[in-house]
Amino acid sequence: MTTELKDKPGEIQLSKWHETLMGMDLLMLHGSPVYWGAGVPPGDKSAVIILPGFLHSDVYLMVLYAWLSRVGYRPYYSGIDLNAECPDLIIRFHLIELLQRARAETGKKVHLIGHSLGGVIARSLAAQKPSSIASLITLGSPLHGALLHRSILRDAEAVRRYIRHKHGVKVPPECYTQECKCKFMRAQRRGVPASIPQTSIYTCNDGVLDWQACRTGDPEIDVEVRGTHAGLAFNPDVYRTIGNRLAQHS
Repeated sequence: MTTELKDKPGEIQLSKWHETLMGMDLLMLHGSPVYWGAGVPPGDKSAVIILPGFLHSDVYLMVLYAWLSRVGYRPYYSGIDLNAECPDLIIRFHLIELLQRARAETGKKVHLIGHSLGGVIARSLAAQKPSSIASLITLGSPLHGALLHRSILRDAEAVRRYIRHKHGVKVPPECYTQECKCKFMRAQRRGVPASIPQTSIYTCNDGVLDWQACRTGDPEIDVEVRGTHAGLAFNPDVYRTIGNRLAQHS
């Protein structure tokens, strides 16, 4: 695997066969004591908004949603039917309202957990509304320009064309690219404020993107686990880390 990183998404030669093992992550989770909350600090009923990855919906995070509720938090689905939409519109017309509602209903700052592209969107939301965020956890999310499997680049281009066709002049011509000047991208470039505790979980066996793009270089933030990119949403080591970090930053 090449280790070259770029400012813009580019292609990397990855074998996606390992991603077919994501079912093993789910099986291992159900066989782990952490699935029932063993060894995980009890939650304080804080709100946790969870965001799905590229071309996925909230259904993909049903297991995580149920687990968060079981260990003592108040999870909120993102409301994303399919993560194939302009991220700026997702934040402006839905997530900001959801964030405000979650904070009002719990009386606490809100934790964000995003898988893959969902983590990228969560980072932008945190940068835009830092006073409402308790912590930010990303699962296999690129923190800067990533090298992606060619199939992901192909799908992303198809989504970009769909967004332009659907919204027309309501979105910039550069929508869904690194060159876009929307509020979503401006927040990405600004970065997450240091006041927000972050956790970036990644796997070196990632078959979707270059795992090195998921690291900050800070060992207090970066957490490596074994498993697949897709399976990070069901990985017992990921859940254990989430439980500990949420308790630490609540």
